[in-house]
Amino acid sequence: MTISRFPKIFGALLLGACSTVALQAAAQDGENATLVDALKSGEVGLNLRYRVEIVDQEDYDQDGINGDALASTLRTRLNWRSGSYRGFSGFLEMDDVTAVGNDNYNSTVNGKTNYPIVADPDGTEVNQAYIRFNGENSIITAGRQRINLDGQRFVGGVGWRQNEQTYDGIRYQYGSADSLQLDYSYVYNVNRVFGEDSAGAEFEGNIQLLHASYPVAENHKVSGFVYSLDLENFVNNSSRTYGVDYKGSFGPVKANLSYARQDDTGDNPFDYNADYYLAEVGADLGPVTAKLGYEVLGSDNGVGFKTPLATLHKFQGFTDQFLVTPGEGIEDMYISGAMKLVGGKLNMAYHNFDANEGSANYGHEWNISYGRKLTEDISALVKYASYQADDHNVDTDKFWLMVTANF
Repeated sequence: MTISRFPKIFGALLLGACSTVALQAAAQDGENATLVDALKSGEVGLNLRYRVEIVDQEDYDQDGINGDALASTLRTRLNWRSGSYRGFSGFLEMDDVTAVGNDNYNSTVNGKTNYPIVADPDGTEVNQAYIRFNGENSIITAGRQRINLDGQRFVGGVGWRQNEQTYDGIRYQYGSADSLQLDYSYVYNVNRVFGEDSAGAEFEGNIQLLHASYPVAENHKVSGFVYSLDLENFVNNSSRTYGVDYKGSFGPVKANLSYARQDDTGDNPFDYNADYYLAEVGADLGPVTAKLGYEVLGSDNGVGFKTPLATLHKFQGFTDQFLVTPGEGIEDMYISGAMKLVGGKLNMAYHNFDANEGSANYGHEWNISYGRKLTEDISALVKYASYQADDHNVDTDKFWLMVTANF
């Protein structure tokens, strides 16, 4: 068992916040009881998530490399949230990921490199630990925390993996959904899904995340963002991204349009400027909610548009063929549908992938999933994805069975 270390700056923030609360409590007679009550009124939560993931890459069944993998893992998440005292509250969350049975997969740290990767390594870590202040129209959070911005296309928590991606830093949020909203984070360390025993465990550096949104009219919202990643390690991912996003409804039709421009920054050795485009429309067609979309991650000087902080499993197909954008960029034309079925929800999607530069057709992918609640506290999910390769990687099938319990 390994416990994630606390960075010095987080320790200082925690000490400072606790000292402030303690001094305020001591300054007034009778106020100590209020602080004690806030601690006593804290809530404990337990989440158990068991998952089987099966990978089949038949073209790799040669030269001593096994194309099949089976990962059986259990994530146990225990957290505690304090009550509020003068607007301050605290939160602590621990995660443990354990392989159940034989680990016939490459977790990225178990040394089984002859198997396909399933990035769910064993380990016990501090997933979140922060002090939060809730003001009248603002929130300040200091410490290790979850940050999900605008659909998680550029910044997210990668919640699908058993070990979540979290952020060490300070976040300021202002406003409400029906008015101007500002969201700024300074992050000095990103705890990635591979766990602290991995060589790629963290992104360290000067990371600034600015997002603003405004409802220009009823059911119409415009957002702007600047994400600056000046990394001390993994310098090839150092970049600055500027963008704008629009979401709106026209009766039963919903639209999402987005554009971003990205260039290199910091010590990135590559000189490039790449574009991002998204056009998506959706509508309720009887019992089916359908979407049609076209997403482009461009390329410049052989460097593809980068999204290292994104919740990547959510985009470009469940088989995760494009966790890193190819040097020629990628164009994803997709269609999806969702409907209620037997007390649950059925989702299907089809993706066709092409290079943004050149004439390569990477391949196409089918996705299908079905999830439903079994009881008030327990839910289940079955998911299948099939990628048919052309000019990128190899044919890949993946299957998941997952059961989640919340207490």
